[in-house]
Amino acid sequence: MANKITPYKNSSLGKKEQVAQMFDTISGNYDNLNRVISFGIDIKWRKKVLKIVSDSQPANILDIATGTGDLAILMTETKAEKIIGLDISAGMLEVGQKKIEDKKLTNRINLVLGDSEKIPFEDNYFDAITVSFGVRNFENLEKGFSEILRVLKPNGVFVILETSVPDKTPYKQGYRFYSKNILPIIGKLFSKDNSAYGYLSESAAAFPYGEALNNILRKIGFIDVVAMPQTFGVATIYSASKK
Repeated sequence: MANKITPYKNSSLGKKEQVAQMFDTISGNYDNLNRVISFGIDIKWRKKVLKIVSDSQPANILDIATGTGDLAILMTETKAEKIIGLDISAGMLEVGQKKIEDKKLTNRINLVLGDSEKIPFEDNYFDAITVSFGVRNFENLEKGFSEILRVLKPNGVFVILETSVPDKTPYKQGYRFYSKNILPIIGKLFSKDNSAYGYLSESAAAFPYGEALNNILRKIGFIDVVAMPQTFGVATIYSASKK
């Protein structure tokens, strides 16, 4: 399944290149933006991801679309000896590397510039894999999931944190108003790249969520697939495993 939503529709570049370019542009403001647009609740969501991963007692973890490394840094609270953060944006990784150095975590976290559809690791390599607000940026969702399944060890855990759309009144209407009217205004305050924040809103609304995403994961070959809506359904945590 190719995800057709692209940041800049008039560009000659493919989605992958456009996403990398977009996140390079907004990397310096990305952390502040996350706190503001989620009212800080994204921190609570990430801690729930941490709990799921910690319970599996992984020795090594891959955090895909790691961005500035927030989730990778949080994963140091597990007993994992090694955490790899993978991202297609050099600008985001540069910000993340500074955060890791400031926290003196370079002995536990390595950041790698790479593509989620061509993960540069061997089969059955990782005990746990996470993606936080990144799967909707995959150019080809099924290809990305297939790569994740390939590098995940049997009985390993795969956890996704992603935006979703509330389906109950009045949260559905409130979410629609916020994403279409408020989010772009917040984006303008943080960056001159207004198109980037329009893309973030548009991609969240168009991306499959809930049982639709569960079914894609099952189709690829994941087992024990569960979706856990968060905060009235504005985000969802998905967990899955591998035979």
